Formats: sequence, C-alpha cells, structure tokens
Amino acid sequence: MFKTINKKDDNLKTVSINNLSHFYGVAENKKQVLNNVNFVIERGELVLLKGPSGCGKTTLLTLIGALRTCQSGDLTVLNHQLNGASRKTRQRLRRNIGMIFQGHNLLRCLTAEQNVQMGADLLRNLTYLQRREISRRWLSAVGLADHHKKLPSGLSGGQKQRVAIARALSANPKLLLADEPTSALDSVTGREIVSLLRKLAKEQNCSVLMVTHDPRISDMADRILNMEDGKIFNAPSELR
Repeated sequence: MFKTINKKDDNLKTVSINNLSHFYGVAENKKQVLNNVNFVIERGELVLLKGPSGCGKTTLLTLIGALRTCQSGDLTVLNHQLNGASRKTRQRLRRNIGMIFQGHNLLRCLTAEQNVQMGADLLRNLTYLQRREISRRWLSAVGLADHHKKLPSGLSGGQKQRVAIARALSANPKLLLADEPTSALDSVTGREIVSLLRKLAKEQNCSVLMVTHDPRISDMADRILNMEDGKIFNAPSELR
C-alpha cells in the first residue's frame, strides 16, 4: 500500500518555520493569533500539537497547509517558501499535503468510496479502476471495508471521520495535517488510526502534524509541541 520516497530526500525538512506571526482584523480590531512561532518537522516524523482552544493551533495548521496567506516570518513547506508565494504555487503545494479536519467535509451526494477517491484522483497516470482500488484499500485500512457504498447520511460520526482520514491518505501525501482526528473515535479505534498514521510516516517518509487534546495517544508521538497564546513551547520531557 505504501511507497517509499527516494533516500536522497531523507535530510530535507518537511516544515521549517522561523518567526512566524499572524494577525486577524485591522486597526483597533487587529489581534495577534500567532507570535514568533519557530520549529521544524523532519521527514517521517509524527508531531503532536497541544494547547487550549483559541490559542492558534488551527490557524497554524491552515498556514502550513497553504490555505491562508503567510503575513510575517518564514514558512517553508516541502521546499516552498510560502511568504510571498503566489496562489498558483500554493495550489501546487496542496497536491502534496493531506488534510483532516474536525468537520469531515464529506460530500453528501457521494458514497464513502467516492469521497475517498477524490483524494486518489490527485494521483497522476492512474486509471479510474486503479484509483477506485486505492480508495477501497484505504477504506479497508481504516476499518470500513463493508461501508464503501454508504452515503455519509448512513454513517456515524466516527465512521465519517475515518472516511475523511482515508481520503487524505489516498492522495499519497508527503505531509499530513490533522485537526483532532481522533475526537469522534473510541479509544481503541483512535489508537488504531494513529498507529496507521505512524506507519505511513515511517514507511512512506511522510511527516504528520496532528492537533489533539486526546491524552490517550501522547505515547505514540515522536515529539510533542505545546502552544499557548500563539506561542510554541517544546516539551523535551515528552520526547520519545
């Protein structure tokens, strides 16, 4: 199921951030949500990002995912500098980034298999049947092999989340960004999903940055970063 990236890329950083700041609003309504953020993510690393609600975690995730324009500082993702990057550059970069958000964002008119295949459709030089097979393999990997023909309305919240995870993975990403991916899952399924993400990270040399409040998966991370008031604090004692 997994492909290994060429070893010559092993020493490259997936994400490199220096003095990244971000603001919402203008004039008297201007509010700083990220304050001189600095950190790197290595290839094949699974990093957890923790912190209270409203501290800037999701904003940081969307900046790394090239969904927002970088305002201040250096943000390099997969060797692309995003400060000053054109919309076309950000669009090309997003083809190599898998994203999992809390809201699932599944298309209600498509089956689970069809939703997952939207990720596989980003892969080049594959036939329709090959992309369909990829979507079915990922649905099986997240425990939904028997649900591929169901519409989102026929799935539970946890099952929808697993479809969203399968869709992100089916695009063979080099970077996976996940916002609370285990929040709708029971403890056993949550650990199975994180184990799958670790497998992806190690075998495919894909980096994973996961926002989470779930204490049940802390032991599965390579590294944990804590965020508070828009600032990142490393947690050396929690390194594996």
